[in-house]
Amino acid sequence: MQIKETIEGDVVILALKGNLMGDPETTEFRDRVKSLVRDGFLKIVLDVSKIKWINSSGLGALISALATVNNSGGDLRIANVTEKIKSLFMITQLIKVFKSFESIDRAIASFQVDPISGKPADQ
Repeated sequence: MQIKETIEGDVVILALKGNLMGDPETTEFRDRVKSLVRDGFLKIVLDVSKIKWINSSGLGALISALATVNNSGGDLRIANVTEKIKSLFMITQLIKVFKSFESIDRAIASFQVDPISGKPADQ
C-alpha cells in the first residue's frame, strides 16, 4: 500500500492506495497516524478512493487511527468513500462511527468552526 501525505493549512490528507489487509500495510498506516499526532496534527482526512480492498485487519487499523486522533483531542474524516467501502461500513455499522464525505474539500470544510455557534461545521 502507498500513503501520500499532503497538508492544507492545519489539515493533513493521507491518500491511501492499494490494499489495507494486514501487516505490513496496517502497521505502516497506524505508525504514520501516530507520528502525525505526535507532531501536533490533529485534523486528518483519509482519501480512500484508491483502496482496492480492505479486510477486518484494515478496518481495525482505521478504528485504531480514529481512536489515536480522538484520544489526543483531534478528529479524523474519511473522504471519497467507494461503494465497496461504503457497503462494508454499513454491514459492520462503522458508518455510525466514521464521518464520511463525498470529497476531500468537503471533509476539510467540516473541520471549520462556525463563527456564530463556535461548533464545527459538521454539527
